[in-house]
Amino acid sequence: MKEISIETLSFNPWTKIGRDWFLLTSGDETGYNTMTVGWASMGIMWNKNVISAMVRPNRYTYEFMEKNDLFTVSFYGEEYKKALGFCGSHSGRDCDKAKEAGLTPEFTDGTTTFKEAKLTFVCRKIYAQDFDINLLAMDVKPANGSDPMHKLFMGEIIKVYEN
Repeated sequence: MKEISIETLSFNPWTKIGRDWFLLTSGDETGYNTMTVGWASMGIMWNKNVISAMVRPNRYTYEFMEKNDLFTVSFYGEEYKKALGFCGSHSGRDCDKAKEAGLTPEFTDGTTTFKEAKLTFVCRKIYAQDFDINLLAMDVKPANGSDPMHKLFMGEIIKVYEN
């Protein structure tokens, strides 16, 4: 992995997040979990480059996001779409997702990413807030069924790595 400046990125969030997905990972070599994310937001907040991802409290990754100050957001080539599908449909409570998905954990900057990532953002959690379904616009229908509402985790992007 080579550290690069965020200003050098040519990055389309509508395809990278919405179509290609990414892995949200929290924890370190003593324990971590990852999950696939297909929606998030990016931008500038409080003069910081940020990304916000939403995690349901019943997801295993939630525990790691709650207790750790750092997390990573990592992007992959098309050849890893099946691996990301696996990480989004299996729980780290029940299996070693990285191993079963064919991903190699890489511990850096006090958190975890994967060797196969083409691009990794190392993020410092700067805000977290539970969603309140009563505050959503009338035409927004979160597909949560019996699952609890998400919690938003906003992270300042403190490092960017490229492979």
